[in-house]
Amino acid sequence: MKKLGLGVLGLGEGRSIISAALNSKLWDVVLLCDLNEQLGRERCHEFSLKNFTTSLNELLANEKIDVVGIYTPDHLHAEHVIKVLRAGKHVICTKPFLNDLSQAKQVLDAQKKSGKALMAGQSSRFFAPFARQRQHFETGAFGDIITVEAYYNADHRWFLKKGWARTESFKWLYGGLSHPVDLLRWYLPDIAEVMGYSSLSTNGRKLGLKNDDTFQFVFKSASGIPARVSGTYNSPPTPLQRDSNMSCVLRCANGASQGDYYDLRYAWKLDEKSNVETFEDQDAYYFRFGGHSHHAGEYQNYIEYFARCLVARKTPKPDAREGIVTVALMQAMEESCAKGRPVKIKDVLGKYGLTNLLKA
Repeated sequence: MKKLGLGVLGLGEGRSIISAALNSKLWDVVLLCDLNEQLGRERCHEFSLKNFTTSLNELLANEKIDVVGIYTPDHLHAEHVIKVLRAGKHVICTKPFLNDLSQAKQVLDAQKKSGKALMAGQSSRFFAPFARQRQHFETGAFGDIITVEAYYNADHRWFLKKGWARTESFKWLYGGLSHPVDLLRWYLPDIAEVMGYSSLSTNGRKLGLKNDDTFQFVFKSASGIPARVSGTYNSPPTPLQRDSNMSCVLRCANGASQGDYYDLRYAWKLDEKSNVETFEDQDAYYFRFGGHSHHAGEYQNYIEYFARCLVARKTPKPDAREGIVTVALMQAMEESCAKGRPVKIKDVLGKYGLTNLLKA
């Protein structure tokens, strides 16, 4: 397989994909790009790279780049995705794919005209326990889903040291809760309605956070299956010996399973059989620097999956359509909190002329 040339836009959150590509036999890191020149020098020094620019146009004009990884602040994703597609490059865009639906149609139009692949970088799908949980579920052994529970609780007060995280544009509902929401939609892609509540914690308020950081939601699928998602982001979580920071629980007709992050643990029960599988020997692969704050192994898994999809002429998932419906769900969640009532996903998509995506 010919190596793919990677350009990385946004070098704060883009740190993990740089590591991922440098450790992959399928990728070459061609050029790094960020407006912060000091950060660019730091990344070049950290990874022994030489090619850096502060110009997005220079990045897009580089003929050696096949794919651009977008890791800029959330509110810039739509603009950057459109520009990269129009430049004739494939796109990997970190979650949240978009921070609202205002430019969703333009994104879809740009992809259609370009003919290039686009994948939303929902990294949790590529973390060993969640990937194993999915593989196990797809054997059919668990039977029909009765309900799904997903959550993400973490002390991310350190994240608010980033200036843009304290602006009106940054929302933990999109930046953090998108992980368990994506896991939920992975198993229940036909979520139809949501009801929820949220609040801004005292810790978040003291640190200058503008939007809520505490969430509880209940969902209903089109087929009537209930589910729930929750998250908190600016207070200490429970000890890992008792609970995981992030978890996805499937309760099914024949058994139940639970994937955990960042514990690298997967537990399951089927009839009289049960087991707890551990992937702790892969800790150094998944978490290469910054403690457990950068999970570069997941990024390597998903960029290699992306590369294999290109060779096989398959659409990498989640694609633009799936990513946009997930954004619509999060927008419905936000609207439910504001209005204090259930909100239907089709109504949110309808405001932007996107209801056809539910049939895709």
